Amino acid sequence: MARIAVTDGMAEKAVQMLQDAGHEVTLFDVTNNHHDLSLDGYDAVVIRSATKMTSEVIRSSPSLRLIGRAGVGVDNIDVNAASSAGILVCNTPSSSTQSVVELTIGHLLASIRKIPIADRDLRNAKWTKRSLKGTELSGKSIGFIGFGRIAQGVGRVAKAFGMHLHAYDPYLPSEIANEEQCELHDDVEDVFRKCTHIAIHCNLTDETHHLVNSRTLSLMPKVGTDGIECGNHLVSCARGGIVNEDDALKALEDGTLSSCALDVFENEPETNHPILNHPNFHGSPHIGAATYEAQSRIGFEMATLLIDFFNGKTPKSVVNKDVLN
Repeated sequence: MARIAVTDGMAEKAVQMLQDAGHEVTLFDVTNNHHDLSLDGYDAVVIRSATKMTSEVIRSSPSLRLIGRAGVGVDNIDVNAASSAGILVCNTPSSSTQSVVELTIGHLLASIRKIPIADRDLRNAKWTKRSLKGTELSGKSIGFIGFGRIAQGVGRVAKAFGMHLHAYDPYLPSEIANEEQCELHDDVEDVFRKCTHIAIHCNLTDETHHLVNSRTLSLMPKVGTDGIECGNHLVSCARGGIVNEDDALKALEDGTLSSCALDVFENEPETNHPILNHPNFHGSPHIGAATYEAQSRIGFEMATLLIDFFNGKTPKSVVNKDVLN
């Protein structure tokens, strides 16, 4: 029997799976006091984005053998510290793909058709029909920063709308881009130069931190490949910190950006940044994977992973494979 801590919630059926397999599961919420978190006595912990597995937390939890990230991004885990302690870090890379794809498309459509602005105006008893002329996705170019599973899913929907696909992803085999009919660029700035619509789908690393900034945003053309002046639009449902939010606000204020939609923020929970008050911004509180379907899949995948691990099997989604050597 293993002792498993779940800090940010887990589907009930997944918890039951673990308990039926003979494991002890403790559910608790550390959203607002993760700095005081100690997992001493637990063999594994399952976290989402709210829990921060810092080096201090890892050092204070000597019994841990596995950190399970119920989701994709692991930037809230000090992976090097985990590796030094011999702790496996695993995620669930495919379970939330469809949910994030659909949210990205939702934000994109809301941006170009000015749906949030229209809704706010109606709530304020304003009938602003004449000022709410939008644009179409058809005939425009969308640029992906990162072209993994989620971006490829968004790309397929975008193609169905009649968009042209461009991407910057130095780790992607060109064969995959060709299969998806996506033009792959060696220079990230070329994507911004080509595209009026940018979607962020990469991990947060030293290389990608504030990759979207005043410089890169200034390169966007405002005119679609169909010759229509559609403006520039930015959507990110990836990780906070890739978009420089101060620069994005400046771009909205000076007209470089026509719209900005973010599901993720550099500091979360974020309720005070001035970008939230700009009329051409709309956002959501990191809900990319927050669907019943995704949480069911994530829970099942994580529970299966943990059961296999404690039965002596190596999980397929190990992030820090050096620990296995």
